[in-house]
Amino acid sequence: MERLLNQLCDKLRAAFSDRLVSVVLYGSAAVGDYTKYSDLNILCVLTRLTPVEMKEAEPIFRWWREQGNPSPVLLTEEEVRNGTDCFAIEFHDMKDRHRILAGTDVIAPLELDDSFYRMQVEHELRAKLLRLRQKAAGLLSDKDHLRRLMVDSVSTFCVLFRHALLLHGVNADPHKREVVARARELFGIDSAPFEKLLDVREERAKPRDFDPVTALPAYMAAISTVAEAVDRLQK
Repeated sequence: MERLLNQLCDKLRAAFSDRLVSVVLYGSAAVGDYTKYSDLNILCVLTRLTPVEMKEAEPIFRWWREQGNPSPVLLTEEEVRNGTDCFAIEFHDMKDRHRILAGTDVIAPLELDDSFYRMQVEHELRAKLLRLRQKAAGLLSDKDHLRRLMVDSVSTFCVLFRHALLLHGVNADPHKREVVARARELFGIDSAPFEKLLDVREERAKPRDFDPVTALPAYMAAISTVAEAVDRLQK
């Protein structure tokens, strides 16, 4: 991981020189909750962002995706300062879990605007549950693909559960298992599907030991329960 991060920073410095303001690692890898299945999430902040910079970023981003990671998020300094209301989830995650790889720390001084925070958390929970249902509906007879769908989704839902907890005044440890445990306590969900999916994801259990068809109803019910709890906060 460190080798890849150093290579990325070297490539970004060579491409952007004094236009590079900051390179930020955020998410699970920034707090030691990294496995080989985790993404290395990167924010790259530039002084300006035009098609010229996008063209210069293309080979770097292609190389980074080939390493199995999502493309870095490209923002200008102004977008970082003014975007905390529209991207409340993302900036909360960055504030809580970030590591500066190059340049200045543009995250720590931010004052977060939570005007749409609750709405964004509910929207993401419901939208991703809908997507899970749509995909799972075509995979119920294919346990391997259904299992992979659920394993791939569990990390995202753990992130959203953490934000649901924050909205309820519970500052949960960012590690996924702690989030699931606190969500069980506060929302009364069945945490077993999440714990088993994390076991498979982290190779603590063999995939064949997890039956996705049996676990899917409780998994979706838990997500729906948390979404409803977030919805009730506006009432």
